[in-house]
Amino acid sequence: MLHAQFDPTARQTLATTAVEAKLRKDLSWQQIADAAGLSVAFVTAAVLGQHALPEQSAKAVAELLGLDDDAALLLQTIPTRGSIDGGIPTDPTIYRFYEMLQVYGTTLKALVHEEFGDGIISAINFKLDVKKVADPEGGERAVITLDGKYLPTKPF
Repeated sequence: MLHAQFDPTARQTLATTAVEAKLRKDLSWQQIADAAGLSVAFVTAAVLGQHALPEQSAKAVAELLGLDDDAALLLQTIPTRGSIDGGIPTDPTIYRFYEMLQVYGTTLKALVHEEFGDGIISAINFKLDVKKVADPEGGERAVITLDGKYLPTKPF
């Protein structure tokens, strides 16, 4: 049976415990995702408390991290989503995403609505990919792909 949480505290505590285990075992997010059999973005979000894992994936992640059966069960619960408290983010990496949306948010909205019409891009039926690529001018670039299903507004 699926269970949903109404208080994010338990998942936040588990996320802290899981990240500590990841560090102690010197594991990468990709290694954890490989054990779960799912994408690295989805599994990372799940371990950080933003998604529920399927039973087999939750058990595999818990085993890899040395977590108990209660943790495996908790990884399967539907979380209360949202990992950033209100206000302007202070972490530099998260702030840069905030900045990108401040600068390009209205542009993205205008282009999406011109292309698709009135509606939203789902963050539930969604895929995320992060890649490091060489910059032709030197250094490296981050290529982030956000791939969400478009859901049109339906008049009622």
